[in-house]
Amino acid sequence: MARPRAAAVAASSEFTGDDGIRQPGGEVHAWTPGLNQTLCGLALSRTHLRRFPHVRFDFRATDVITPDDQVRHICPRCVAATRRGERSWTRTSPRP
Repeated sequence: MARPRAAAVAASSEFTGDDGIRQPGGEVHAWTPGLNQTLCGLALSRTHLRRFPHVRFDFRATDVITPDDQVRHICPRCVAATRRGERSWTRTSPRP
């Protein structure tokens, strides 16, 4: 079975970082490279989202966006889609 790829970032805008590499900004979504849609189902071509294959989508639901950040909104549906397979709880004393 093929190993699932790590999600990259697709965003509505971009900016150039301090190191000269373009970074995502605006509204941020998770995107699987090789597909033309985000994990929440938006088509990249229709929504004019820019692809950032060099940036991994590692946002969590607990992330806080400050006014100084270039990222303005993190898609909650994409955050939930990247958490598939992870459990937020562990069973410490299972029944026999």
